[in-house]
Amino acid sequence: MNAAHGGMRKRGVRSALAAGTFDRMQTTTLDPSISPIPRPDRRAWSAVGSMTMCVALLIASEFMPVSLLTPIAADLGATQGMAGQAISISGLFAVITSLLVPSVASRFDRRHVLAALTASMLASLVLIAAAPDFFWLMAARALLGVTIGGFWALSTATVMRLVPQSSVPRALGLMYMGNAVATALAAPVGSWLGGVIGWRGVFWGLVPFALANLAWQWGSLPSMPPQAAIPLRRVLGLLKRRHVAVAMAAVMLTFGGAFATFTYLRPFLESRTHVTLDQLSLMLLCLGAAGFFGTHAATALVGRHLHRLLWGLPLSLGAVTFTLLMVGRLPWAAALAMAGWGALNSALPVAWMNWLVLGVGDEPEAGGGLMVAAIQLAIMSGAAFGGFLLDHFSIAATFIGGAALLVTGALVVGGGKRLEAAIHAPGS
Repeated sequence: MNAAHGGMRKRGVRSALAAGTFDRMQTTTLDPSISPIPRPDRRAWSAVGSMTMCVALLIASEFMPVSLLTPIAADLGATQGMAGQAISISGLFAVITSLLVPSVASRFDRRHVLAALTASMLASLVLIAAAPDFFWLMAARALLGVTIGGFWALSTATVMRLVPQSSVPRALGLMYMGNAVATALAAPVGSWLGGVIGWRGVFWGLVPFALANLAWQWGSLPSMPPQAAIPLRRVLGLLKRRHVAVAMAAVMLTFGGAFATFTYLRPFLESRTHVTLDQLSLMLLCLGAAGFFGTHAATALVGRHLHRLLWGLPLSLGAVTFTLLMVGRLPWAAALAMAGWGALNSALPVAWMNWLVLGVGDEPEAGGGLMVAAIQLAIMSGAAFGGFLLDHFSIAATFIGGAALLVTGALVVGGGKRLEAAIHAPGS
């Protein structure tokens, strides 16, 4: 990425957006302080690889309770709705951290900040595995939320410093492949291993991988010196841009709807489809494996069809959620619907993080913090909303509520013009 691309005229950017391609966005206005770190190409991609592994571990750690919800609740004396709040609490702390980390991280070498965040993930895994009661589980999940918020808030800006601008979409796609890997393996493997070695053993099993990732990051990430401070008001100030405010509303509705459903897939499959443990693991594997296709397809399509993805994905995901509710009593039909759900869900972050590169290209760190805060607040609220509907009404109410939020998110995006309106005016 070349910082000299800074003073693009409005008409040129508007034409590039109309074409809808990353190839024509080589002159996107970017923060002049975000410049690539000169280093050999192989080492740069190794650094991206270490971040991909961290993504996989974060996703596995954050959402492992989804596949272990029933045994965790039984062991700690909580309802399934309460156990679902283990995802909500990590989301709460991720929101707080994502808003504050751009300001804090700007004072330190980025390499040290990312290593510290990975170390906090390692500590949280140990605490979760050893949690004696529900309180300690929630405390450990709060610590995990710190890593989630901090890492995701810095990830896009870090990638933009590691690779040339033309390689940013590819690097982001690779990083989100870690999401697909974790989704494919964490839920089914976690569910199966939970029945063999217990849910605590599953989290202990993640500890050596977190240690290996910490070592890889330390050896591959370059030194990234401190930059100018980014105060919180600068992060929140992005909401004054109309297209950013609309995007954050759409993000919250979309991810809130997705996680109101995703968090409670196991209770749904157990109560509605009446699956065995082996069948549950197989269905979760179908969901996760489809994520590879969704991530790859979104990476290939995002250049020319970004806005179509931003409204089409939540609309389709809402339809599949409702379909799953309708056909859930048939195991084969539920498995097919789960695969479709997994493909669509995995494509969502790819689309939105690529929008971030274009929509807030002049403020990648502040924009990343705001985006992650919106996503994590949506995850927290969605899991809490779904848990409330499950505990007080039914699993059907949970799925209907999640689908309604997804459809509303698609309506907020509309045709995508609301997300373009001010991209050509970075300082507005």
